[in-house]
Amino acid sequence: MLVDFWTYSCINCLRTLPYLRAWADKYRDQGLVIIGVHAPEFAFEKDLDNVRRAVRQLGIHYPVAIDNNFTIWRAFDNHFWPAHYFADAQGRLRYRHFGEGEYEQSERVIQQLLAEAGQKGVDTGIVSAVTEGVGLQSDWLSVRSPETYIGYRPTDNDHERVTTFASRGGKVKDATHTYALPFAFALNDWGLGGDWRVGYDEATLIGHSGRIAFRFKARDLHLVMGPGPDGQPVRFRVRLEGAAPGEDRGGDIDAQGMGIVTEQRLYQLVRQHGAIREMTFEIEFLGPGVQAFAFTFG
Repeated sequence: MLVDFWTYSCINCLRTLPYLRAWADKYRDQGLVIIGVHAPEFAFEKDLDNVRRAVRQLGIHYPVAIDNNFTIWRAFDNHFWPAHYFADAQGRLRYRHFGEGEYEQSERVIQQLLAEAGQKGVDTGIVSAVTEGVGLQSDWLSVRSPETYIGYRPTDNDHERVTTFASRGGKVKDATHTYALPFAFALNDWGLGGDWRVGYDEATLIGHSGRIAFRFKARDLHLVMGPGPDGQPVRFRVRLEGAAPGEDRGGDIDAQGMGIVTEQRLYQLVRQHGAIREMTFEIEFLGPGVQAFAFTFG
């Protein structure tokens, strides 16, 4: 058995799913059972309809347990998204892996445990998972920007990649405030523009228009966001270095940078082509109510 702790807006989790789906298909008839354990990072990921929709859209066909209270998470003493735990046919935990990568090693463990369970003729080849869209593996050597929360939840920065909220006056917690973007950004500076209410997990746009900007370096930029409590879609426009993104657009916008927030999930807004360069990203929302949760990169 393989137990996968994940949550549907986590880019690291999304990039492991092509391998999990491939292993489920390849080894299902040989005795492998995969169980997903969905443990939410944000409150909207506790909504069963959101999780059901994500499971369907992501093509997950193995069982997914809902762990909104982190009961299973604590039983495993888990601390990571994603986390993979491998048990043998006697239920003993034999291997674990945290985060992305080392897929060949994980598949070798599956093959070994199936053989130990008495399965004959286990295919010892390694799957070639189809990775595209948000599932494309990160270009780690080019990433110089870390995951960053929009709310006032603390962001885990390391000494090499530190983000700075650059709007003057800092974040005003749990109150509507008018923010202004700075005139210039250093790498990993970011800020808000317009009337926003910053909560622990998210910032909610109160005004009829607002902006978020981030000076980043990575191939991919994603933003977790959703419509407001009324569920009304919100249109937006993305600019890179002040211009339409063109071929550097992400999968959720067109070449002119136009997109629409329709549901609570991760949106891919930038995928650079060619040499990866440092750029200033700006998103302008063309209506009130949108909620922004976190930037992630790849």
